[in-house]
Amino acid sequence: MLLLGGLSDPAESWQPQLDGLSDRYRLIAMDNRGAGRTSLPEEPLSVPMMADDAAAVLRALDVRAAHVAGFSGGSLIAQELALHHPELVRSLVLMSTFARPDAYLRSAAKFFDWLADVAPSERAMMEAFFLWIYTPRAHENGMVDQIIEEALVFPHPQAPEAFKAQLEGFMTHDALDRLEEIAAPTLVLAGEFDILTPPRFGRAVAEAIPGARVEVMPGEAHQPFQEIPDEFNARVDTFWREVDAA
Repeated sequence: MLLLGGLSDPAESWQPQLDGLSDRYRLIAMDNRGAGRTSLPEEPLSVPMMADDAAAVLRALDVRAAHVAGFSGGSLIAQELALHHPELVRSLVLMSTFARPDAYLRSAAKFFDWLADVAPSERAMMEAFFLWIYTPRAHENGMVDQIIEEALVFPHPQAPEAFKAQLEGFMTHDALDRLEEIAAPTLVLAGEFDILTPPRFGRAVAEAIPGARVEVMPGEAHQPFQEIPDEFNARVDTFWREVDAA
């Protein structure tokens, strides 16, 4: 199983899945270009480039085909991986996904780009950014504070220019008219109260991919794979078992 993170996410963002699913699956988590241990390229960053990176990782590990789970920007990479390297993709799980950003999402991205320049500190940047990402529950129960503290001591922080480059790559990508070419079994997951990628985005993706199904996770926001990992893991485990059985 290949796990593809979103904007800013290093491989460690998938720790709840690495902990919760590794007894049943061989899990591969990677740093996209510009996140974690992986530097930016000299040329402009693009989703097809990151999809080629994912394909190269699978081939380097001698994985003939994998179940692929992508979150947010990582779901765009997963879509592109299925389009350009279909032989490597056994199935897709697309969490908090979209295929074509609308005016609202593009405006939010402009704000995030501006925020990376003017935030007075790394902590202030994350405090503002995470308002869009996590549920009020996660802010109230201390989860967001814990994530910020862990991020501040992470040995591979993302530079502002890398954040902005990833953001630009995701916001300029458009695969909606090509999704009908995806043949892999696909599960689309959306958080009911996701501000950035609300369920309407997920439904549009599921409608475009032949045979895809969409499930809305009640009461959740952008990152349920971190906030309620047991439920997320159970949903993807059930889906993967269905695909393997078929």
